[in-house]
Formats: sequence, structure tokens, C-alpha cells
Amino acid sequence: MGTKHTHRFVETYDGMVAFGFSRDLDEKSLMVYLQKFSDDDLMHILIPRLSDREITELFDMLSNLMRKHLTDNEYHTHFLKEEAHLASTPP
Repeated sequence: MGTKHTHRFVETYDGMVAFGFSRDLDEKSLMVYLQKFSDDDLMHILIPRLSDREITELFDMLSNLMRKHLTDNEYHTHFLKEEAHLASTPP
């Protein structure tokens, strides 16, 4: 089985990384920034240095953004990487 997670954008994007010029550039820059941020080597250095409060705040912020902007199916398919997720509905 291959890997489920991808970080291709940061490897192929060759444009400017900056914020405040346009929505399009902001979106591309944020993708680069987040993919660089989630690099395994950086995470092994940064996470042990975070306070308990910082860990909770970051987790809560990311969870709230996903809850606000993703459907249940999108969350299970794209974040949890579940191959077949059917939204549970009461019988």
C-alpha cells in the first residue's frame, strides 16, 4: 500500500510566496507554508517545544476550521483518508 498523504504542491510551486497581494497568491502561499510547516523533521523539533496550551490552541484552531469548512464526507475522505465513508444516518 502506498502513502496516503501528499505534499506535492510545495515541491512543484515556483511562484512567489507572500501574503497580502491577492487572494490567489495568499492561497498558494498558505499551501506552501502549511506543507513546509508539517514537514516531519520540523515537527520533531517544534512540537516538543510547544506548551500544553499551544498544543491545545493549535489543535482546536485546526479542528474548528475543518468543522466549519468541510462536510462530514470531506473530513473522512480527505483528512482521515478513509477510502469509503458513508455519513451515518439513523435508521
